[in-house]
Amino acid sequence: MLSRLLLILGLLFATAAAKAEVPAELVQSFDQYFQQQMQEQGIPGASYAIVYKNQIVAAKGYGVREVGSKLPVDAYTVFRIASVSKTFAGGLASIMAAQGHFRWDDPVVRYVPEFSFKTRSYNNKLKVEHLLAQSTGVIANAYDNLIEANFEPERIIPHFKKLDPLCNPGQCYGYQNVLFSLIEPVLQQTTSQDYATLLRRNIFEPLKMPTASVGLEAYLNSPNRAAPHVKARGKWHARSVSESYYRYAPAAGVNASAVDLGYWLIAQLGYNPDVLSEPQLAEITNKRVRTVRDLRRRMWRDYIKDAHYALGWRVYQFGQEQLVYHGGWVQGFRAEVAYSKERELGLVILLNAESNVLAELSTHFWSTMFTALQQQDRAAMLAGCKLPAAKTKTADC
Repeated sequence: MLSRLLLILGLLFATAAAKAEVPAELVQSFDQYFQQQMQEQGIPGASYAIVYKNQIVAAKGYGVREVGSKLPVDAYTVFRIASVSKTFAGGLASIMAAQGHFRWDDPVVRYVPEFSFKTRSYNNKLKVEHLLAQSTGVIANAYDNLIEANFEPERIIPHFKKLDPLCNPGQCYGYQNVLFSLIEPVLQQTTSQDYATLLRRNIFEPLKMPTASVGLEAYLNSPNRAAPHVKARGKWHARSVSESYYRYAPAAGVNASAVDLGYWLIAQLGYNPDVLSEPQLAEITNKRVRTVRDLRRRMWRDYIKDAHYALGWRVYQFGQEQLVYHGGWVQGFRAEVAYSKERELGLVILLNAESNVLAELSTHFWSTMFTALQQQDRAAMLAGCKLPAAKTKTADC
């Protein structure tokens, strides 16, 4: 009995690393699952990237850029990433705040003096931090209908004089696009640079993101770009790209490939401290406001135990693990990025179609990976036990 225990512990010690590694077979298995789901759902085109530590360990494309075309999607194909753009706003703002350009507790009206709520006493309570933390207190998705009606920001801002927050800013969650994008005038006024230039100089270029850009023109100028698709009568149909949400660049204006976003996740994991330092990463992932609605998300609700919004990022308690996440959805495109800081693991998925298969893919990946890594943890713990002395019957664990 004792010799058998020693043999088992010896084998575990030989195979278990001090820190769990990502099993290569699971990466390959996810690729097969990804391809299978794309085929079953008839998705026109998609790409994904898996990051481990400071490397992109897998990055692939599937299908075509546009229905009826033979041009393939690859890992460098540019997609609209919709609200995943908010993660870049959070990162850029943290860089500018660290440089002293503004303070998180500055009143928004200092930079947007024309902004006002119905009750003016709320105005000075709305701080810059509240914009990126989705904690303005305003009813969710306020005036998104006007974005979709192609209104420019200066035409929408006066409408907030008709509203009051549902709670004091900072105290409750309400997802926004218009208000979130007020970080743009804050950054422009305090740096004297436009938003696209700030992103390019402070994030895209230092991280060597080869095809990332901001805005409709940049998207159209990308030679390797995916077209948006919507489903009608059981078939996917390509659509032209609308400028509407591009006018709200911090909320939804970034274009990127799976490789671009892979490098972005490597920075989130702490491997580019010259771009995003550990204090800045801690700041943008610090939980600001609880998001109970996320606990009811299809597919995700089987795994998420708690959920918060930070600064441009969501923070999920995925079973025993913490997952930093954001998704994006704009006409014809879906996007998701997520990473585990503790496991040094990240995932990017991009679709040129409005399909809920995205949730199936993401939850499958994270549940499978976390289960495997936790099993490795247990094996490593057993391997590290003090083995029993020859005359004893039990191990000291």
